[in-house]
Amino acid sequence: MVFIRQASAVLDNAAMQQQVYTLGHSPDPDDAFMFYGLAKNLVPTRGFQFEHILQDIQTLNERATRGELDISAVSIHAYAYVSDQYALLPSGASMGDGYGPMLVAKQQFSRDEIGRKTIAVPGTMTSAFLALQLWMGKSAKEFSFVVVPFDQIFQTVRSGAADVGLIIHEGQLTYQNEGLVVCEDLGDWWARTNGGLPLPLGGNVIHKRIAPETRLLLSAILTESIQFSLDHRDDAVQHALQYARDMGKTLADKFVGMYVNHWTLDYGERGREAIRRFLGRAFERGLIPHRQELEFVA
Repeated sequence: MVFIRQASAVLDNAAMQQQVYTLGHSPDPDDAFMFYGLAKNLVPTRGFQFEHILQDIQTLNERATRGELDISAVSIHAYAYVSDQYALLPSGASMGDGYGPMLVAKQQFSRDEIGRKTIAVPGTMTSAFLALQLWMGKSAKEFSFVVVPFDQIFQTVRSGAADVGLIIHEGQLTYQNEGLVVCEDLGDWWARTNGGLPLPLGGNVIHKRIAPETRLLLSAILTESIQFSLDHRDDAVQHALQYARDMGKTLADKFVGMYVNHWTLDYGERGREAIRRFLGRAFERGLIPHRQELEFVA
């Protein structure tokens, strides 16, 4: 890739001491797949080192608000609260292309009925939660919800502690095993009502305290790791299986394919437009504090 060669040239022309950068991502099959090349030292890092920090996305979102990590996966929703400190990397996106977070329950409920139920959600800074508010046409103050870790949502619904669950990650493929039904797929709803645009769920960001030329170089290394995994899919999926809760290799491969694909290598203009529209709608409805001007590492 041209920009990788350009980034390498920046490094070749500068004396560089070995540096370690914190890299936050979730312990999920898609992120594990994405960073397989880096985790196993299979892609050149040009002297940089990465400290992998594995935490759930809500925790990573919260840490990003404090500027704690150098590079991190964040929810696109959370980007609205950290854009003063972080720039978006062009690679690493998780996009729901006609699919996405789901509302599940023991029985079918309509939108109006869900508005009167208690919903178990995986975090208030997740893109799933922002999409839920847009779908309902209500702010968080106008409906009942409980925040639980994403991997406890099924249990929360089954126990009756919540009537509806907002599921993310592999739960989108395993909810039937829990005896639950889909009330709404928010990714499908978003595509239907936004000209087929994907629902922007997550992305990778890099802290602006890092010099612009170094951001470019680190961006190139991360993109190379994603490309390596796509080029060595079987090995990368096998690596990701250690994070695949309740999934065999076939299902894990399907899940990885949903969220690590051409969108992940680069948002492209449609991906960027999806983010602008998602956060723009949220601002217009008073769900985020200010309109976002997207800043990408060029």
